Amino acid sequence: MSPLAAEASLDTISRMLDELDEPRIVITEQFEILHANPAYQALYGQVVGQRCHAASHGYQRPCNEEGESCPLQMTLNSGQPERVLHIHRTAHGEEHVDVELMPLADISGHRHLFIEKMQHLPQASSQPVPDKMVGRSPAFRSMLLLAQRAAPSHAAVLLIGESGTGKEGLARAIHNSGGDAKRPFIAVDCASLTETLLESELFGYEKGAFTGAQQRKQGLVEAADGGTLFLDEIGDLPLSQQVKLLRLLESGSFRRVGGIHSIPANFRLIAATHRDLAHMVAAGSFRADLYYRLAVFPIRLPPLRERREDIPLLAAALLERVAPGRQLQLDSAARQWLVEQTFPGNIRELRNLLERASLLSDGEQISREHLSAPSGLQSDNMPLPAAPAPMQPFQCDLLPLAEVQARYLQWAVSHSQLGRKELAARLQVTERTLYRQLAALEKKTPT
Repeated sequence: MSPLAAEASLDTISRMLDELDEPRIVITEQFEILHANPAYQALYGQVVGQRCHAASHGYQRPCNEEGESCPLQMTLNSGQPERVLHIHRTAHGEEHVDVELMPLADISGHRHLFIEKMQHLPQASSQPVPDKMVGRSPAFRSMLLLAQRAAPSHAAVLLIGESGTGKEGLARAIHNSGGDAKRPFIAVDCASLTETLLESELFGYEKGAFTGAQQRKQGLVEAADGGTLFLDEIGDLPLSQQVKLLRLLESGSFRRVGGIHSIPANFRLIAATHRDLAHMVAAGSFRADLYYRLAVFPIRLPPLRERREDIPLLAAALLERVAPGRQLQLDSAARQWLVEQTFPGNIRELRNLLERASLLSDGEQISREHLSAPSGLQSDNMPLPAAPAPMQPFQCDLLPLAEVQARYLQWAVSHSQLGRKELAARLQVTERTLYRQLAALEKKTPT
């Protein structure tokens, strides 16, 4: 392409970009910014003539030479549009930015210009703010980019992560980023509902459907119409209810308990679990067809031990949440101690620890002493309970599985000498599930 043609091409592209609301720039393969539309200049100022990595990061070298992923280098290698998540300098401080780069070719096929599109992520922050997801680590940003990719679609999303990693918070972020912020977000805790209650809560019921049904009740599926249905702890859903959920997803309709008419369902599904559903499928405790329906777009939430560099940032943000109005800060020893912990309870455990420390601290600084575990609580240095003895052959007649589970639970409570939290962890169920099963057991036990 001749210089005159290239100039005319740039002029045409620039006028088109100036009409767009999203920040966009035109760069060369030498990283030089040739044009920035008004939306970009509002965030970054006058950048034409600068290198893109200098304007966005303050780097003197390309991003890939500074340990970052470089969308321009990726596009030059692949010849295709590329997308990355970066932390950019803006007029409002450093922010998470979804960066898309699209190559433009001349009539000979040479890629001479590149359009870079920026989209800020309002649900996440690289600063210690109390009302957003907070982090800067590579693991956090990888998770965030996947969530950003999933948000505009209506594909089912499966969030997989240990307890306390923030699955509901990420589900809400996906919901809000997908243009559904004003539409309903309905959260259902599958672990806290009994089999009979779960169906009536999900699908609702008609008047007279059962004793006590004095009037028609709308179910949570119906309440989520046009928005998002978030099924938390989906791995705790009983097999008998899994088939009903599968029917809902396959048919796109449901019937209220006691009803005869099908009602169309219109919601975006996000499910979450701390369990290994693939292993449960292999073991026969989770339906394979439902698993494949749920796991269209799985996103793994990293545990806190995989993003230790985020702990000081998270701690500062959590202190603002648990002690609003106070200017609490961690001293260096407390900060270092937190970074060294494994946090099996993840962000929830960190929050609880900081909330307790805020109550123990009379001043504005939290020291190492304020973070000590209360007496009697198990620490990482305490020995774990002994492994159970090998199971002996059964010496009884065949029993219903529910009866076997009830007897085993009675035995586990009486012989383990563990607290409810430790017992739930050993049985690989949530505390809420354990409390529910124990309550059901007490009702069956004669007084």
